[in-house]
Amino acid sequence: MSRHDRRAPRPGVEWEFDRVTFDREFSRNVVTRLLVERAEHGGWELDRVNMTPDGTRRVVLRRKIIRQLRPTS
Repeated sequence: MSRHDRRAPRPGVEWEFDRVTFDREFSRNVVTRLLVERAEHGGWELDRVNMTPDGTRRVVLRRKIIRQLRPTS
């Protein structure tokens, strides 16, 4: 389950956020490998991790949104 959000914490920098949930059946090593793969191939970085009492991991990933300026003619 993923959800994308966008927010700008400071002027000039925009971030895209992705929320990912891992069930308790996934081991720590498996979750680490999945997150590393997303970081290497998608440019995501870890923003925060929340582990619920039932063992579910809720992870928030973020990446910068790079906007190209249109050339002026």
